[in-house]
Amino acid sequence: MKLGIVGLPNVGKSTLFNALTAAKADAENYPFCTIEPNVGIVPVPDERLDELAELVNPEKITPATIEFFDIAGLVKGASNGEGLGNKFLSHIREVESIIQVIRCFENENVTHVEGRIDPINDIEIINLELMLSDLEVIDRRLAKVEKDLKGDKSYKKEYELLSRIKKNIEEGTSLRSLDFTKEEHSIIKSLNLLSLKPVLYVCNVSEEDLIDGYEDNPYVIKVREYAKKENSKTVIISAKIESEIAQLEGEERAIFLDELGLKESGLDKLIRVSYDLLGLMSFLTAGPQEVRAWTIKKGTKAPEAAGKIHTDMERGFIRAEVINYKDLINAGGNTQAKEKGLVRLEGKDYIIQDGDVVLFRFNV
Repeated sequence: MKLGIVGLPNVGKSTLFNALTAAKADAENYPFCTIEPNVGIVPVPDERLDELAELVNPEKITPATIEFFDIAGLVKGASNGEGLGNKFLSHIREVESIIQVIRCFENENVTHVEGRIDPINDIEIINLELMLSDLEVIDRRLAKVEKDLKGDKSYKKEYELLSRIKKNIEEGTSLRSLDFTKEEHSIIKSLNLLSLKPVLYVCNVSEEDLIDGYEDNPYVIKVREYAKKENSKTVIISAKIESEIAQLEGEERAIFLDELGLKESGLDKLIRVSYDLLGLMSFLTAGPQEVRAWTIKKGTKAPEAAGKIHTDMERGFIRAEVINYKDLINAGGNTQAKEKGLVRLEGKDYIIQDGDVVLFRFNV
């Protein structure tokens, strides 16, 4: 899963990236500090792996991972090449979801590229540039489809769909707020429209707001209302606190979170909401060599899930031996679980559930 962290200059993008990845991307108080996207591969926190490891005692534990891309700050006119616009937009095309960092705190020592704190204006600057870039893509495709339509009426549906999308963009309507059928999604998928990518709005608040409560923060309230209208999600974090958490490990980290009154770090929250945003989940495999989490789409059937491990498993799929991870732990091991009848044999139509521990049987 590739997530692109975007935002106007100086909103806390690179600080958040550093905290999430424990990397050292540049994070300075001037625009365009980030030019080429920094990339960090982050393990997905999953307590289930630790629990299974205690039971199985494997040689190694392998969590699922997420790739975070810290993409250059954007300014008005990016779609026309202003600032680093063209690079910015091309980098966004490579990610599956957009994490848009919004500044929701005041600090006179940190400059704002627009000269004032206005989160909705910040959001609309970026969203407008994405929509303008999409408009160019749609215009080019429409010209081709209109030409093809004269000799082949099968292009009629695509022409009508693209015309409707163009009208919505010109009216300033977010494509994320629209409902598309499965057939329509398949038609426009190849266009890789930027303004159709799922967005998670991250409200970057002050340390005080995060600890004392941000429910009355007027900036946060506005962002939440905006996100709701376009079917997007929001997460509230303090990038500065996250950078402090990132320096700690194990018990020290747990104590620090407890002292702040936080149940989880911003990383945990961000990944959890991102998974939900993209319709993702994890199934598990557990054996003496490795305990591992595998990321799949919700609704994935057993053979396709097996293919995540190896293509031969999908091609030669016979059946899956399945047990919920909690049942396996409570039983005290796989042998005991089988004796209690907790391990199920599932076929090709079984839909893998989050937290399933699976052993695939196959023959090639």
